[in-house]
Amino acid sequence: MRAPQKITLSTVDIEVGGQARRVTLRHNPRARRLSLRFEAVDQGFTLTLPPRFPLPRALEFLDAHRGWMQTCLARPAARQAAERVAFVPGAAIPFRGTSCLIRHDPQGLRQPRHDDGAIWVGGPIERVPPRIAAWLHGEAAKHLTQAAEAYAFQLGKSVTSVTVRDTRSRWGSCTARGSLNFSWRLILAPPTVLDYVAAHEAAHLVELNHSPRFWALVARLHPDPDTARHWLKTYGTGLHRYG
Repeated sequence: MRAPQKITLSTVDIEVGGQARRVTLRHNPRARRLSLRFEAVDQGFTLTLPPRFPLPRALEFLDAHRGWMQTCLARPAARQAAERVAFVPGAAIPFRGTSCLIRHDPQGLRQPRHDDGAIWVGGPIERVPPRIAAWLHGEAAKHLTQAAEAYAFQLGKSVTSVTVRDTRSRWGSCTARGSLNFSWRLILAPPTVLDYVAAHEAAHLVELNHSPRFWALVARLHPDPDTARHWLKTYGTGLHRYG
C-alpha cells in the first residue's frame, strides 16, 4: 500500500509594491489548481499548488497576480490587522463584540473577570498578558462548547470533542468522527457570530459538505447566517491583531 502523500511547505520572497513579501508555497496532494491567499496577520501570502508543480510556473503565476497582491496589502482591514494590540493594562480589546479596557489591580483577584466594560486582572503586572490570553481561551471553549452541543442536540447528534486553537485559515472545522475545532478568537466577535460558526460546524455532523441540504440545516439552526458570514468577511481579519 502506498503511503499517503503529505503537504510540503517552502517559501519564496517576491517584490510587491516596492517591498519583499514572503510567499509560502504549500504543495497539497489534494490540490488540482493554484490558489493564492492573503495572510493579513503576517502581511504575506500562501500559494497552494498540486504536488510537483514546477517552481518556474509558480513564480510566473505570482508575477501575473502581483497587482492583486498589492491591492490586498492596501486594504484598510489588512493595515489594521498588521497593528498588533497586546494584552496589557490600558489596551482596548473586543470581548463578545464589545470593546473592553484591560484593567490591572495588583491587589485584586488573579483570575480575570469581565465587569462593567472592563476586564480586571490582579497579581504581578508581567502576568497580565498570559492570564488574559488563558482566560479568553477558556471563555471561548465554554461558549463554543455550549453552543455546539445545543445545536447538535437539535439535530439528534452528539459532539465527540470540542477543541479551541489559534487557527488562521478557518474559524471552525468538523471531522468525520464528530470532533469540532474552533478559533478562540470567536470570543472577541459578537455572540451571534460565535453562534453561527458553532451552528455551521454542528450542521457538518449531518452533512460533511456544503450542499444545499447543509445550508438548509444552518438556516434552521441560526436565525441570520448571512449577516454573521458578512461580519466575519468584513471584520474577521481584524480579530487576529489581538494578543
